Amino acid sequence: MEFDVVVVGGGPAGLSAAIKLRQLNPDLSVCLLEKGSEIGAHIVSGAVIEAKSLAELFPDWQNRGAPLNVTVSEERLLFLTKDKAFPIPAFHFVMPQMDNRGNYVVSLGDLCRWLGEQAEALGVEIYPGFSGRHLHIENGRVCGIVTGDMGIARDGTKKPDFTPGMILRAKQVILAEGARGSLSEHAIHYYNLRAKCDPQTYGLGIKEVWEIPKEKHRPGFVQHSFGWPLDTQTYGGAFLYHFGENLVSYGFVTGLDYSNPWLSPFEEMQRTKLHRSFSYHLEGGRRISYGARALSEGGFQSIPELAFPGGVLTGDSAGFLNMPKIKGTHTAMKSGIIAAEAVIEALKDNSVEARTYLPKLKESWLWKELYKARNIRPAFSKWGLLKGAVYSGIDSLFLRGNAPWTLHHKRADNESLYRAAQFINSPYPKADNRLTFDRASSVFLSNISHDEDQPVHLQLLNKTLWKEVNLRHFASPESRYCPAGVYEVENDGSGNESLRINAQNCVHCKTCDIKDPSQNIKWVPPEGGSGPNYSSGM
Repeated sequence: MEFDVVVVGGGPAGLSAAIKLRQLNPDLSVCLLEKGSEIGAHIVSGAVIEAKSLAELFPDWQNRGAPLNVTVSEERLLFLTKDKAFPIPAFHFVMPQMDNRGNYVVSLGDLCRWLGEQAEALGVEIYPGFSGRHLHIENGRVCGIVTGDMGIARDGTKKPDFTPGMILRAKQVILAEGARGSLSEHAIHYYNLRAKCDPQTYGLGIKEVWEIPKEKHRPGFVQHSFGWPLDTQTYGGAFLYHFGENLVSYGFVTGLDYSNPWLSPFEEMQRTKLHRSFSYHLEGGRRISYGARALSEGGFQSIPELAFPGGVLTGDSAGFLNMPKIKGTHTAMKSGIIAAEAVIEALKDNSVEARTYLPKLKESWLWKELYKARNIRPAFSKWGLLKGAVYSGIDSLFLRGNAPWTLHHKRADNESLYRAAQFINSPYPKADNRLTFDRASSVFLSNISHDEDQPVHLQLLNKTLWKEVNLRHFASPESRYCPAGVYEVENDGSGNESLRINAQNCVHCKTCDIKDPSQNIKWVPPEGGSGPNYSSGM
């Protein structure tokens, strides 16, 4: 199949790019590929967003019925100890990036579904349930993407419903897969796009959606916390948003540059709910959804080269998340809009590369916003929680992001783990099945669709290396950092240990691909349509 442009990824960046392409040139043939079963299937909801990119895309978005109905009405930032919560006074003044006044608490899945409807109305061809297996490259140029085969059995044989993958040819490809996208990583490595930037650093965001009693619901209430339960050298914190019809989005982000191999982001997320500042909101309610995904936290200095022969990177595939704001939707959408403009110009000039993409970004508010936020995240990695917080206040309040220096990320997240013997393995509290839960019951709420008779998409490249490195030195950290219970250490009773991979549990967060110490675990796309299915309204 041939198109003018193929967009990979049905999130905010990809949908914005596809919409803008058709707005600029209604005669352009545009195909959007989404590996989830439908648009929004892989987006667990409850987010605070700025609407300025949406307003650039659709100035009349309110009249069009965009699902932005709840404005932020109250906001708190807390520093937690085990038993107490200390509100940070005047944090809007000290950290203006965290000011959410005028922003909206939304179901991000519903917003993407709405954007999908707008895209289809403009003539974009959307194909959900198809994964991009690899880039199609001819003579050094990306000429399209190849979708994954359907109907391959676990042993590699073809099942009766076998359907081969197809080449979707395109003059330009826009990669908008989110953090650690497989095709994006293919392009980054093939064209050496990270040669001039810092390593990317990531966070693992784990999120639950709760339905709570109506009398406890406070539409537009927003709360963030830092401090307990993480130690002072580990970046992260919790968030809680009231939105929709008696819904609360609760979540926890852990920086994946942590060093303690015994740490479990999932368990840290669960026990934070026991703190009164969060349990108060959730008691009497019930969980209705669960999910996780990696976030690109590196910011400005970790942005790779963005254009390559035949395509561009955009959204979180490129790393446009503003971590101090804890927001990426508005930046992802803006990058998609600019990518579309640059691709249009490349097509008009019959150019192999969208050379105007970076200059256009540098002229935009997006580039200025990320530049001013560039020193906040690395400050926490360099100096830890307390000193990092002090520096962040100085950088934001007095320097306004214009410091004459730039702090850097020195290493990738997989290089940050210390050996297990250097830390104490302190057991986490058992789930009470009221506020806290185990992985199995959590993954059940992800509504995963996964045919077990397909090739395992989580590939352990070298079993011996896993034993020598992961097990011996780090006590199998993948069994703790995975939020879905995919990895388990098995013992055959004779002292022989092996790694069991429960691929059917995978929620597509990509943490294993990022954090594995020797990069011995490789995440490849499973059969299209596999993975979580987060329902509308959540």
